[in-house]
Amino acid sequence: MSTVVLLLVGWVMMSQVTDGVLESRRSSAQAEAVAQLASLSNTIDAADPNTINQRLSELVLGTNRPGLYDVLLVPTDSSTTNAIRYTGLVDSDSIPTELASSVMSDDTKLWDTYTVIHYRDGPSVPGLVIGSQLRVTSAPVERYAVYFLFPLTPQQETLDVVQRALVTAGLLLVVLLGAVAWLVTRQVVTPVRMARRIAERLAAGKLEERMQVRGTDDLARLAVSFNKMAGNLQRQIRRLEELSRLQRRFVSDVSHELRTPLTTVRMAADLLHESRDQFDPISRRSVELLQNELNRFEELLADLLEISRFDAGAAALDLEDVDLRDIVNRVLENHEALLERKGCEVRLDMPEPCRAQVDARRIERILRNLIGNAIEHSEGLPIRISTAYDDDAAAVAVRDHGIGFRPEEAEMVFSRFWRADPARARTTGGTGLGLSIALEDARLHGGRLDAWGAPGDGAYFRLTLPRRPDVTLSGSPLPARPADASRVVPEKSLVDVGAPYQKLTGGEDQ
Repeated sequence: MSTVVLLLVGWVMMSQVTDGVLESRRSSAQAEAVAQLASLSNTIDAADPNTINQRLSELVLGTNRPGLYDVLLVPTDSSTTNAIRYTGLVDSDSIPTELASSVMSDDTKLWDTYTVIHYRDGPSVPGLVIGSQLRVTSAPVERYAVYFLFPLTPQQETLDVVQRALVTAGLLLVVLLGAVAWLVTRQVVTPVRMARRIAERLAAGKLEERMQVRGTDDLARLAVSFNKMAGNLQRQIRRLEELSRLQRRFVSDVSHELRTPLTTVRMAADLLHESRDQFDPISRRSVELLQNELNRFEELLADLLEISRFDAGAAALDLEDVDLRDIVNRVLENHEALLERKGCEVRLDMPEPCRAQVDARRIERILRNLIGNAIEHSEGLPIRISTAYDDDAAAVAVRDHGIGFRPEEAEMVFSRFWRADPARARTTGGTGLGLSIALEDARLHGGRLDAWGAPGDGAYFRLTLPRRPDVTLSGSPLPARPADASRVVPEKSLVDVGAPYQKLTGGEDQ
């Protein structure tokens, strides 16, 4: 911007200086031409008519001011071109055609213009031409065009000096402005960059980082405020970390402490449950309810213990090479009763072996949660389970066409104890920790668990796992959302099968 402004200022100044120098020279040249024309007219009128041609040549030579201007005398009669008189070997081509026409058409005033003066024995130079007519009553040719050619070499040199001075001053000023801008920017940007680096370190967990405070200006006050903010954040984060640690310890301790009384209660409940046929109907129903609630309580304790192990970083993998299709079939076998009760049909899309090095127990727990939720919320509509793999990843997708959930709830479904509808009746016991544990199991493998849902269009969960522990996931062989997301879901399955599912090794839907 400074360079553009300087260019504009330099152009305006150069234009004004050029106009001033040339206008001054033009005024003095016009005065000189008027005086010389008057002198020529008076001298010719007093000359002898018999010697007028000789007198014209002498007058032209006498009028010349070597180094200041040259004179060119041109007869108006085109048939007497040999009568052209000039000084300083100036060429008649130096006279512009427009100026010559103006001089010939009007003999009452002076005409002038800028041109290039050509010399027969030297280089061409910029110049000013002033022309007018001269009447000679006693000569064969009554009118002559007189041109005064003023070289502008001194003025051109002056303008060159001014231009070089402006360019030099402009360059120096641009350099100076650049240095000042760099210095000011450095003074302002350096603390901001320092604040950015400190903020990045704070975000990385280095809560003891602080900015250096220098001076008493606004940037120094900014550094003081930043340090106060960092100190407050450090105290709050440490307080939250301590609360989180105490919470995790409390959950872990309570879960372990409840194990002992729960074992005693379980033993007593098992004895009662085995003898329930000897009780009256009300007592027998009470024993069955006690057994079911103890089962749910044990599941909750197991989930809490598992969560505490994840929080403590104590979870470990027992890797083995397995086919994910075998795990899917095993989970479906465990859900036969629920599938029959819900009337759901399972369609499998598992055309090829899908092998990966995983912890089979944890992957089975993930799929048990995903498939169980799909059956629970499918509203009796079909469920599709798909597997796929590529060179780096293996994936399993579970798609139901039940009530679904809103898109903004896709992340919340993995939150602990979260349910889309807490008041909804459930036919199976749930702790609200299943999907959060499944997500941690997927992360422990270096994989990912994605969710998609739409109200009335069901839900879609995709589990993507690296096929080897040394692989970093960059994608998934299955899409992030189901292909039929925009289609209307039929109320009945496209095929009628007797069993809720069938183990597959081929690619046909059952």
